[in-house]
Amino acid sequence: MNTNKVSGRVSRFAGVVLSCVVLVLLFATGVSSAAASSRTTIVCPKDAPPLVKLGAREIRRYVYLRTGELLPIEDTSGTSNSIALEWRAGENADAQLAQDSYRIETETREGGARTVRISGGSEMGTLYGAYRFCEHLGIRFYLHGDTIPDGQVPFELRDIHETRSPLFALRGIQPFHDFPEGPDWWSVDDYKAIIAQLPKLGMNFFGLHTYPEARPNAEPTTWIGQPDDIGDGRRVAFGYPASYYNTALDVNWGFAQKNTSQYRCGGALLFDRDDYGSEIMRGLTPRSETQEEHIEIFARTAELFDDAFSLARQLGVKTCIGTETPLVVPKLVQERIAGKSISTEDLYAGMFERIAKSHPLDYYWLWTPENWTWEGVKAADVEKTVQDIQAAYAALKRVNASFGLATCGWVLGPQYDRAYLDKVLSKDVAMSCINRAVGHEPVEPGFADVKGRPTWAIPWLEDDPAMTSLQLWAGRMRLDARDALRYGCTGLMGIHWRTHTIAPNVAALAQAAWDQNNWPQQSIGESHAVGGETVSSGEVEIADTEDDALYRCVRYNMQAYRLVVPNGDYRVTLHLCEPHYNEAGKRVFGVRLEGNKVVSGLDVFALVGKNRAMVRSFDGVKVSDGVMDIDFVKEVELPCLAAFEVVGANCAVRVNCGGGAYKDFAADLPKIPMEVPATDFYGDWARSEFGASVAEEAARIFAAVDCRLPRPSDWIGGPGGYQPDARAWDVVKKDYAFVGDFAALFPRVESAGNSARYDYWLAQMEFLQATARMRCMWGELVRVLDDVKKTEDASAKAQAAKERALPAYVALVRSVEEAYGCLLRTVDTTGEMGTVANLEQHTFPAMIDAPGQELSTLMGAPLPDEARLRTDHAGKARIVVPTKRGSLEEGEPLRIWAAVIDPGPASRARVFWRELGNGRFKETPLTNRARSVYEATLDTKGDIEYYIQVETGGGETIRWPATAPTVNQTVVRMPS
Repeated sequence: MNTNKVSGRVSRFAGVVLSCVVLVLLFATGVSSAAASSRTTIVCPKDAPPLVKLGAREIRRYVYLRTGELLPIEDTSGTSNSIALEWRAGENADAQLAQDSYRIETETREGGARTVRISGGSEMGTLYGAYRFCEHLGIRFYLHGDTIPDGQVPFELRDIHETRSPLFALRGIQPFHDFPEGPDWWSVDDYKAIIAQLPKLGMNFFGLHTYPEARPNAEPTTWIGQPDDIGDGRRVAFGYPASYYNTALDVNWGFAQKNTSQYRCGGALLFDRDDYGSEIMRGLTPRSETQEEHIEIFARTAELFDDAFSLARQLGVKTCIGTETPLVVPKLVQERIAGKSISTEDLYAGMFERIAKSHPLDYYWLWTPENWTWEGVKAADVEKTVQDIQAAYAALKRVNASFGLATCGWVLGPQYDRAYLDKVLSKDVAMSCINRAVGHEPVEPGFADVKGRPTWAIPWLEDDPAMTSLQLWAGRMRLDARDALRYGCTGLMGIHWRTHTIAPNVAALAQAAWDQNNWPQQSIGESHAVGGETVSSGEVEIADTEDDALYRCVRYNMQAYRLVVPNGDYRVTLHLCEPHYNEAGKRVFGVRLEGNKVVSGLDVFALVGKNRAMVRSFDGVKVSDGVMDIDFVKEVELPCLAAFEVVGANCAVRVNCGGGAYKDFAADLPKIPMEVPATDFYGDWARSEFGASVAEEAARIFAAVDCRLPRPSDWIGGPGGYQPDARAWDVVKKDYAFVGDFAALFPRVESAGNSARYDYWLAQMEFLQATARMRCMWGELVRVLDDVKKTEDASAKAQAAKERALPAYVALVRSVEEAYGCLLRTVDTTGEMGTVANLEQHTFPAMIDAPGQELSTLMGAPLPDEARLRTDHAGKARIVVPTKRGSLEEGEPLRIWAAVIDPGPASRARVFWRELGNGRFKETPLTNRARSVYEATLDTKGDIEYYIQVETGGGETIRWPATAPTVNQTVVRMPS
């Protein structure tokens, strides 16, 4: 972690909160850490604001987890050493700290005692500082929970001198609905658990998108209707069919309906009912059918948001929901308002009034059409969207809504001017967008052209085509964060579905929102291209030039060229050619020189046609940092360049893009990847995850595959699908050598927590590899079946199916069982449970079920038992706790549910709990909800720790977490 010094920033406002956490430890010769800490007290004044009190409790929690020392919290300081949280207002505030900023300073007082002061520009800043102090203890925070390094250490204070301010005003996440891996399966406890992690990550934003009717189905995140149908807010007077994904739903994302009891390989053990989904959908699957059911689903959703978003507001987290624009009005609503003078503004007014009555909210965003990403949208369609947004804005003002308005979407604006909405919308409307190409494109450069309003960049923490695969993008998160800062964005959020499997990506993005100093740098000692591929059109004749060879080779899909040149003024000449498309509008892009837009809407075919040379020159391009930046802006399809010239008074650079040296043009420049190196990030991450014994080697493995992992899954009618691979496994497995390298570290991993975390990531890698292998087995089966079906004689065909196709099918089944076993080792949240559903309901119908039926028909006999996926679990018994609350509000019970993955029923399942660090553990039985799913509710007061213990039917005793009963799951009570 790096220091981010605040300089020259003075924030003056009445009632600014300043809080100081003062940690005192005698370090005189002969005084042990334990002895010193036993005399240390956390002091928190009674009149401290709630988040400062929470900071005190969090410091106590994490000092206890890291050292075993439980420090008392008192409201006044005595003569003993202390950790004192002091709140002062007004003239005593640290005016140099902005609202979310904090300062941590270690001092040595008279007499030798040490003091660590944590000062915040507000109570929120102090809480951020408290969590940062906990990071100095070695704690690491993620969306799915905390990592507590193994091996408790003596309580001691290190020298810390840092002042930090966020680089973006808003920092957070945008969990995306529509698939089981994401928030479709979150309960209110999942929402609250994840929201409570955001301040630990230095984040303060939580946003949701709503799919409208028929795309593929209306989601209940946002209700659409006229003001007369608002009802009491939560329970509207009129509804329409809505649903979140559940296993009973036959949805247009490639998922077939399937009962979870039919899941194989032990997967059924994770679920308590056949029609699994969120609690909102319980008893209302696959979707609401009657008015009573429509109304009930919207009421349940509003209740969840009221509970979760109220917590968010307490924790300083801004919340946001919204719909697509132009507004898609549900069919039943259209019928209800037919013949009435109900305008789009009226509908928005009804929606906004209902939100105000239902739950807290800070922003409502309107998502521009998804087809703007890949189609050349017409001005008339853009105008319809603008009118819709303006109607929403008018409705917002009309109802005097307490939340603001924003735009979002798959692009920032239309292809002919990505910043167009900035010209037509009120300046108090924020503008945002997710990165294009499911995150494989950089942050939208058009943000730089938006002036005088908030702008939020939203990189992809993962993409949905590879939803079922491990994705590591720490280096890309850094690049996207750096670009967002460079373009002047005021917000940085990450779009995602899963939580645990993207933990490194989340952490990298969170850190980059606060500090981008001292990152390892890709060398710019020589000129280079950033991204892109090259292609040659062969010996085709190029018109309007005598230098055909210069235009036959191109680089396309590049982000930029970076040229090391002396400072000065330059003339930049671009040599262009359209080598592929036969019509206008297929490839349109823009160019920026030294950050300044010099051309947009460039369509080479429209201007000169295919295979014709075109030249554009730009004079007076000034370089002041020793590097000429030529950036390409994708509008429609991929930018393409044949050659360029950069000519100044004392320097001339000419490059043949995609080709070799030609006349005075040099061969194309080397390419560097579109990422920022993350070696330092993985060094820290691996040390906390796996321990020092393997940290260096593990970090090297993860850093090597970051942004370079193979992708066996893809969008096959829906997210994370698979298709046959015709290549032999002996060829494909070479891409997975890193899996064996990581597995080889196993004997050196020490202690329970490190081992559990290591096995999670090893299982993720082995699942990735196993799915690639099953694709090859599937490809072999397809080849054999195609060959068998060519046999004309029916008897010979049946015999060939039995002798040749059946063994290939059995090999496929065994490979699937191997992959399934790896997957079950990764299940830790509802995200991985969603991957189980994805495999069963999206992939297996095409990979296992259909070929099996075809093979049975060809053989004229049922498949033998050996050709059927096993139904039971073949791996080690383990406890899965998908929802892990780390904090509770006053009076809120702790609801625990767990699944036991084991072939037989558990003989006994219990929760052991006690007051944090005090007394004997009490025992509460876990009751069996259904199958292997158990639950318990603890009505406790104060901070607690707990663990789960299960005696399996086979006589084995297993516990969760893996470090129990030494280091347990902890829960703190939030101050009222």
